[in-house]
Amino acid sequence: MENKEKVVADIPLKCDCGEVQGVAREVTPGSGNRVICYCDDCQAFAIYLGRADDVLDEHGGTDIFQLTPSQIGITEGQERIRCMRLSDKGMYRWYTECCKTPIGNTLSAAGPFVGMIHSFMDDRESRDRDLGAVRGYVGTKFSTGALSEKIRKRGFPLTEVIRTVYKLVLWKIGGKNRPSPFFRADGTPVSEPYVLHSRVGVDNRR
Repeated sequence: MENKEKVVADIPLKCDCGEVQGVAREVTPGSGNRVICYCDDCQAFAIYLGRADDVLDEHGGTDIFQLTPSQIGITEGQERIRCMRLSDKGMYRWYTECCKTPIGNTLSAAGPFVGMIHSFMDDRESRDRDLGAVRGYVGTKFSTGALSEKIRKRGFPLTEVIRTVYKLVLWKIGGKNRPSPFFRADGTPVSEPYVLHSRVGVDNRR
């Protein structure tokens, strides 16, 4: 008989130099959303950090897993977490001061999700098992080079849009935006965001 037991993983989190560490708790392929984002903002973030070569894939995509802030615990190096925004109203983009490892993206303290970037998840050997297959591809018009026809045709299917919205609503109702390693109880960010008012030098690689 087929074993359909759900495997729940506590995924270690670690920056490249090991100064910042933590854990993403109770993760399953169905608990969040795994996407590849090709948008120019995600590309600009990686370039700003000087990490484009090891964060972006060959077409400028970033492997991201959306989960709730309440699932994330930082156990070491909380004080080394920094934040930047690509505009005054842009997403909060979190990274480590020590080695410029990108951590993830958030909308605000009230937002019930974190788009965690693969580079901070210490699960290279078990990523596909822990997170499941990629569910969709977003921002494909900003990709560098020619994407496969399969990816372009798949995009981000309507069924996945509905699934994502449903999860976000449940997470919001359930108060999953707290506790957060990125925002204090009063809603202020743990690190004052640096706002990048000019993209000169960090435009995407097209």
